[in-house]
Amino acid sequence: MHGSADKDDGHSTPQADRRSKLFPRVMGSLAIFGVMVGLMIGRLTTPDPSELQKVEVTSDGLVVWFNNEPKTHGEFVDGSLALLFDASGRAQKGQLQLDDKNVNWRVLSTKEGLLLSVVAARPLQGEWSGSEVDDRWRVEIHLRER
Repeated sequence: MHGSADKDDGHSTPQADRRSKLFPRVMGSLAIFGVMVGLMIGRLTTPDPSELQKVEVTSDGLVVWFNNEPKTHGEFVDGSLALLFDASGRAQKGQLQLDDKNVNWRVLSTKEGLLLSVVAARPLQGEWSGSEVDDRWRVEIHLRER
């Protein structure tokens, strides 16, 4: 065992690797290509974020328009309506008439999304529903006094 010559494979010097050095490069390139294609497909299939387009006043409530369906959570708290939309948009406020009485509404931007609050001098009741109309999402809010 003197030296490192290949005589009878009986010593501790490792044998030269006879495999091609190209195989790891090809596999690495395929992995990078697969990740890039996956990222592109993910960007194409991700829906656009919901955005408030406009708020319309109706005779018995509001109609809120979005570019696509947002996640919605709402409840009546002490006679006022609070709706939280997982969307973006600008702050707005306004007033509507319900049985010849003023009802104030306001859209505020929060870190959770858009908060629509509807407040009146008397406690309110009502319901809301969403539907798709002309490739947009419409939330109809119908109000009445309690």
